[in-house]
Amino acid sequence: MADIEVTSTCEEGYTVESVINGEWELVVDALSNDGPSANEVLAADYASCYIPAFRVAADKHGYDDVGNIEVDVEADLDEDDDLVSIAFDMSVEEDLGDDEQDIVELGEDICHVHSALREELHADIAIESGV
Repeated sequence: MADIEVTSTCEEGYTVESVINGEWELVVDALSNDGPSANEVLAADYASCYIPAFRVAADKHGYDDVGNIEVDVEADLDEDDDLVSIAFDMSVEEDLGDDEQDIVELGEDICHVHSALREELHADIAIESGV
């Protein structure tokens, strides 16, 4: 048995309904009419994976609770609707001082989505802590 099992169904048009591990439902629509597009889901998934990875990285640097983390994601598409860039603008409640960049980089190493993307699509991360 695989670690992740997904059944995706498209009855017509461009809307795909997926059931993940027999439990979670996700609707993705290439036209963004009935749900987010695959690129929109990828951008949200990247941030959703990076935030917990960032928390683990901060913990490894001695910050046991960094408080609220908010990530605004911007992704750019080319004329073929292929992702060409992703940027994260992060706000972190705890002041991380001189450890900010080290925590960002360790978070990248821990994030599974970051590891899965080709290098030119790795997020350009700007961080402001102590907000």
